[in-house]
Amino acid sequence: MIGNSNYRTAPLRNATNDALSLATSLRGTGFQTNVQLNASRDETVEALRQFVRGGNKTAVKMLFYAGHGLQVKGRNYLVPIDVESITEEELPSRAIDLTEILERMTTDRSGINIVVLDACRDNPFSANLSRMADGRRMRTRGVPSSVQGLASVQAPSGTLVAFSTSPGSVALDGAGQSNSIYTKHLVAMMQKPGLSVERMFKQVRLNVGLETQNAQIPWETSSLMGEFCFVRDAQGKCW
Repeated sequence: MIGNSNYRTAPLRNATNDALSLATSLRGTGFQTNVQLNASRDETVEALRQFVRGGNKTAVKMLFYAGHGLQVKGRNYLVPIDVESITEEELPSRAIDLTEILERMTTDRSGINIVVLDACRDNPFSANLSRMADGRRMRTRGVPSSVQGLASVQAPSGTLVAFSTSPGSVALDGAGQSNSIYTKHLVAMMQKPGLSVERMFKQVRLNVGLETQNAQIPWETSSLMGEFCFVRDAQGKCW
């Protein structure tokens, strides 16, 4: 679990809370968790290295990230707190490439991989961004849509990738709440007995859309081959 809030120029209120809340919920379902808060690039790289190495042969691996995320030239990046005030050309060597994470997670072809990104999905290096009241950023009119939001991701075999909002949109940090809107509903729904992971994310999408009046619609891409739920029903099944 990675939660980055303390960015110098665009801090987020709830990203660290989101990582802590999800870790607590996962431990309640039997997961072993590791939490990194306000991590630098080096700390993030090391945490991901240990995560991938420790996850080999594990039945279910889950990575959760809350913080700033962006797309540059068709590649998606997670932004550590010490990566700011640089050019887009410098970004690939300073931020964390999502595609590389997915490739490393799927080296071991067994088991299920779940990657959840509760990121603002806009480019904080653009001059054409205005900050929203809750700390997330919103692109102003007139900016080409080709550079807005994260690029589409094709989930590798046995993997589900979940985004807190759809391409070209922003995710709300949850002003006045202790968690983002997306994480709040994710934590609640993963406790539902018997609810398969695909149906769980669909219900999260419905709940987030309802609360935000469809201003934020979560999005997933999946190539899962087996059934999984965080909490099985009384008969030990997922449905």
